[in-house]
Amino acid sequence: MSTVTLTFENAIAFITINNPPINATSHSVRAGLVDALVQIDVNDDIRAAILICDGKTFIAGADVSEFGQPPKAPILPDVIKRLEATTKPIIAAIHGHALGGGLEVALGCHYRIADNKAKLGLPEVNLGLIPGAGGTIRLPRLIRVTEAVAMITSGKPISSTKANEIGLLDAITHGALRDAARDFAQTVLDREMPKPLLLRDPVTPPSTADWNDITAATKKKARGQTAPLVAISAIRTGIEQGSDTGLSHEREKFVELRDSDQSKALRHIFFAERSVAKLPELRGIEPNPLKQIGVIGGGIMGAGIATASLLAGYNVTIIERDEDACANGRATVEKHLSGSLKRGLINQDRFDARMATLSTSTDYAALANADLVVEAVFEDMAVKHEVFDKLSRHCRPDAVLASNTSYLDINEIAANCVNPNRVIGLHFFSPAHIMKLLEVVRTDKADAKSLATAFSFAHALGKIAVPCGVCDGFIGNRIMSAYRKHCEYMLEDGALPHQIDAAMVEFGFPMGLFAMQDMAGLEISWATRKRLAPFRDPSERYVALGDYLCETGRFGKKNGLGWYRYDENGKAQPDPEVDALVIAESEKKGITRCDFTHTEIMDVILGAMRDEGDKILAEGIANNADAIDVVMINGYGYPRHKGGPMFMTT
Repeated sequence: MSTVTLTFENAIAFITINNPPINATSHSVRAGLVDALVQIDVNDDIRAAILICDGKTFIAGADVSEFGQPPKAPILPDVIKRLEATTKPIIAAIHGHALGGGLEVALGCHYRIADNKAKLGLPEVNLGLIPGAGGTIRLPRLIRVTEAVAMITSGKPISSTKANEIGLLDAITHGALRDAARDFAQTVLDREMPKPLLLRDPVTPPSTADWNDITAATKKKARGQTAPLVAISAIRTGIEQGSDTGLSHEREKFVELRDSDQSKALRHIFFAERSVAKLPELRGIEPNPLKQIGVIGGGIMGAGIATASLLAGYNVTIIERDEDACANGRATVEKHLSGSLKRGLINQDRFDARMATLSTSTDYAALANADLVVEAVFEDMAVKHEVFDKLSRHCRPDAVLASNTSYLDINEIAANCVNPNRVIGLHFFSPAHIMKLLEVVRTDKADAKSLATAFSFAHALGKIAVPCGVCDGFIGNRIMSAYRKHCEYMLEDGALPHQIDAAMVEFGFPMGLFAMQDMAGLEISWATRKRLAPFRDPSERYVALGDYLCETGRFGKKNGLGWYRYDENGKAQPDPEVDALVIAESEKKGITRCDFTHTEIMDVILGAMRDEGDKILAEGIANNADAIDVVMINGYGYPRHKGGPMFMTT
């Protein structure tokens, strides 16, 4: 079947693209569009055409499989110019997503209509690219330049409602898109043909001072990523030097970026995130249907898990030790959902409906009908055993039981349960209703049905689920523990906390290790160190600086003192007392301190990450190196445009 078909309804032509799953602008689609436009131009009975797509979406991007191959005519920029040159008005009818080349195609049409659930965007910067088919030139000539800059440099899609408000759409429909597009076409038959966007003036271009501010703000957000700044340059070139020069500049920069290390890294992680959860052994395994979710513990983590489950449409029951704790858990969930309401992610009706499906109880019998239960209580094995003993007695035999432990041995937890084959780990990252990463921990006895159910649950929550095996810290925390250890060695050897953090921020991390520890609370890792103390190799180098801080009541940002000192606004400042403590420890151990450059600091950190990653792969904890990269980028702030610690070794 052809990927592009042309049909006629009286004076209206329908150009229909059917290239599943995302109707990508492959060569066959590009060639089919040009052929359809030629037929429309020579057919005097046709007065207008509607470009529409079959399936779940409008054109949602380019055919990434063509990257790295010689371009095959007609290339997309030429197809879009041909759209603009058509002698009959073309209406883009958008549903699902119009992304990247898809939105650029829509910009080449004379009008745009979308259904009320559509999303539109130019996400190329997420792959280390800029729009390469005129997006940086046409969009600022349809909507305000500042709006175009925001869309292109952020890569974030906008809703059809927002698109309609800023002038990106000519109409929006709540009804059947095809019918609405046909009705819209009838209204434009006798209008003068709109001027192509390339021939229009930019909409309210910024002043030189405003451009400088926009560039500075974008550079700060980019944290070393090149594409957003190149996008600004392309937009500005098109505005100040005209469309023709702008198009040539855009294409030149697109090709340069496509072949860059950053784009290769971003494409690597793009595909890794989409493949990491596809386990061959789960192919064909149907997950259990999920409706009722139980959460044990309504603290910070438990309330976050409950919120994520509610937002995914599940009914949720939180179990707590007493009524006061139940009330606190419910209040925390309500606060999280209120945040979603204020940000416009849900409306009042959805907020009310989700809160109505939340219940709390002190009695585990309330979980009798739960399909999946996530335990999120204190990191103590005795407490975990007590919880799972109650779950074994009160939950259905087929209910999946999951622990959110960060470090404890889930195999040991499962061994004491009825039906241990349904026990798994679901390691959420805080805040659980926001963070995308979820480590799905396979216990030795977990069956395929339970694992399939876990991945189905993760998908429903919108998480990036990474499978891993059982070990202390799983993938992410184990690697973090390894590089934290080497950062602590560097403290004794000559670096100071703020110097290590500055090197990490310069590399592209949103914050350094010690600032991150302060934010999380130093007592968390302190508790882990005390738990592992009896098993520590006495010959292994041990740095006690973090213990000293906790022993003196320095627990991090929460009480204003940690590795840093925090002012009344929560802003961190290096603390001379901590620096003195670090230097004194070196002297006590007889270590001659030396200076570290930022490059040397990052060499140590990256080397520790890769070495531990190699061990994790050798032990079978991670299925492949991609899994490690996905975890470190989505859970630990590793800069996305560098592809991950394992990718950087290839």
